[in-house]
Amino acid sequence: MIPHDKKIFIMGSGGMVGRAVTAQLGRRGYSNLLTRSSQELDLRAQSAVEQFFEAERPAVVIIAAAKVGGILANNTFRGEFIYDNLMIEANAIHASMRHGVEKLVFLGSSCIYPKLCPQPIKEEYLLTGELEPTNEPYALAKIAGIKLCENYHRQYGSNFIAAMPTNLFGPYDNFDLQTSHVIPALIRKFFEAKTGGANSVKLWGTGKPRREFLYVEDLAQAIVFLMENINASDIYPNGISHINVGTGEDVQILELAERIKAITGFNGAIEFDPSMPDGTPRKLLDTSRLDELGWRYATPLDKGLAATFHWFLKNAAVARLAADQK
Repeated sequence: MIPHDKKIFIMGSGGMVGRAVTAQLGRRGYSNLLTRSSQELDLRAQSAVEQFFEAERPAVVIIAAAKVGGILANNTFRGEFIYDNLMIEANAIHASMRHGVEKLVFLGSSCIYPKLCPQPIKEEYLLTGELEPTNEPYALAKIAGIKLCENYHRQYGSNFIAAMPTNLFGPYDNFDLQTSHVIPALIRKFFEAKTGGANSVKLWGTGKPRREFLYVEDLAQAIVFLMENINASDIYPNGISHINVGTGEDVQILELAERIKAITGFNGAIEFDPSMPDGTPRKLLDTSRLDELGWRYATPLDKGLAATFHWFLKNAAVARLAADQK
């Protein structure tokens, strides 16, 4: 168990995941929380990160900072996605080792797995096939982060672990249609179609792929659970390099769109454009290892969708919308 007065550095505290983790730690009684915005600390700059760790000496580090986006953003800004994420994680993990961090939790992404992976996806399927081309740079960066944690433990004994969450959504998500993931994009599209009096909404792909979604508050609880209860020595001897975090349940994109359409109150038609990419056909995580360790998600998909739409309605001014609306 981590003493509640230990200094905990939450990297990416201004993002959706970082905000949820910071709030969850506060609710759990942790009082010495350390945060920095990207303007205050450029995590891509090694010298700045080294100086920060030397001055602050955090005992625990949670790496929720990353450059993220949906299919369009991943496929457009490929160089940025691999460079920024490699630099962020390498600087943070190396500085954590050098400055004696007692516990580190690195957050990856389920896109690390092969495109045509057996389902549900077990942790040991990592590096067994080709990645989905549209997000390969991001996935490669996250795989590097996993291996940094694993091999810093093997070489230096660092208590660093990696958690691989499935697709996330919730308050403070990114609603910019150029860079967002599927749920915030659908919420915004259906909402704007309703308020604009549109007769239909056009979506990418065929609607046939299946995806798993986890409400961000549940992920925050899982991260704190791992921080408090799981050590690197519990993971690596079992032949795996990370832990999946998800619901173990998936939904077809068409059904997801129908659910969001109902929540937003849009009454028009849904049209799919099969000329646009679908991405991976199915992506469902096997969460049995985390289940056995004692953690299970709590928020049903419809409840999380409703809460996210409610947040979007109340916070349109601070939601990250398109550039011309910022």
